[in-house]
Amino acid sequence: MNDVATQAYEAWESEDWLVAGRLLEQAVAQERDPQQIAILWFDAALAYKFARDWPKAYQLGKTAASLVTRGQQEPAFWNLGIAATVLRDWATARDAWTGYGLTLPDGEGEISGRFGMTCVRIQTAEGQEVVWAQRLCPTRARITNVPFHPSRRYGEIVLHDGAPNGERVFDGHAYPVFDEIMLFEPSPTPTLSVMITSADMADTVALADLFAEHDFGGEVMSSRVVMCKCCSEGSVTQERTFEAGRQQMLLGAPEDAARRLLDQWKGAEQGRAWSDLHVLEAA
Repeated sequence: MNDVATQAYEAWESEDWLVAGRLLEQAVAQERDPQQIAILWFDAALAYKFARDWPKAYQLGKTAASLVTRGQQEPAFWNLGIAATVLRDWATARDAWTGYGLTLPDGEGEISGRFGMTCVRIQTAEGQEVVWAQRLCPTRARITNVPFHPSRRYGEIVLHDGAPNGERVFDGHAYPVFDEIMLFEPSPTPTLSVMITSADMADTVALADLFAEHDFGGEVMSSRVVMCKCCSEGSVTQERTFEAGRQQMLLGAPEDAARRLLDQWKGAEQGRAWSDLHVLEAA
């Protein structure tokens, strides 16, 4: 390893990503081993990814991907796919995912497929929260439940990393937890709070299911579980827990649609009631 590369990896250890990226670029000029050159270009692109310098991560990512074999799940293609997605260069993103070895839906432009359910650890105004999401492509996912903190919203599209950091087990199936990189597209759907009264657990389930059927979200506050960092990044078994009685529920829906569905749910059923519907503002 040449002297500049040594300095670069010292900066890497200190998580000084911009310095590491710049020095790794310089180190390439002093290297003659093709295999080592490929590693340096990959690490330089990765450093700029960690620094969130997406134009540089994209530029060097193209170079790194050109030095490895297509279709062999080379991480250089994955990182290029992320950078190209951030910059909305869909042609390069599609080529990168294909180069990695993935099969994409046919077409051109923005990728909007169904890559399965997953969990994403998002950043809210009061800390991190793990939410459920539908993957639209290898690095983008749409949030499908209502975050407990209103600084984040149902329906947001988030960009997530490719390395799982924990898992959630539900109904016998394990789902990876990916860390959020950034909010990719905000959601226009507000977070509402409502007090509901259910005669039994089935009534609460019926309300949540009714909102889901209309592509909205519903989350009872009693289902919130607070975990330490270590537990959150481990394997956690989850169950769908609902309670009866009077309780607060968060809704991801426009207010007029929420009122209509709440009235539909209440109907003539005994023991069902709702009140105090309002927009929940982020502090």
